Amino acid sequence: MSIVKTRALSVSPRPVINVTPLIDVLLVLLIIFMVIQPHKEAKLPVKAPERAAIEPPPSPETLMLTVSGDMRLELNSKPIGVDELLPLLADLMEQRTLDTRALFIKAPPMLAYGPVVLLIDLAKGAGVVTVGLVKDEG
Repeated sequence: MSIVKTRALSVSPRPVINVTPLIDVLLVLLIIFMVIQPHKEAKLPVKAPERAAIEPPPSPETLMLTVSGDMRLELNSKPIGVDELLPLLADLMEQRTLDTRALFIKAPPMLAYGPVVLLIDLAKGAGVVTVGLVKDEG
């Protein structure tokens, strides 16, 4: 009879990282940052600009396209039709340098978005570089 040596299979435990200390450190850091945060905001005062009591008159170079609720157009207080807008703006933009090619569109807040976008497209097609939108207060 032969003696058979059997090898005992030893199963070693799988290595596991203990995350409890890591979580404890993260919670302490979180508490520290939560306590420090309000103090940082207090150092940055914010002041809203005040509305001017008297608005200065616009310069003669400023182009203001006013749109009424029923889609009547006025360019610097002169009535104009939609079909006349593109050629007139193109002529005005040819006489200006690139940095002064600006148009402001003033429309009531209840006006649909589509007609205003159409006017912006017409202005860009006429050579306007900068288009500003102004909310009509009236």
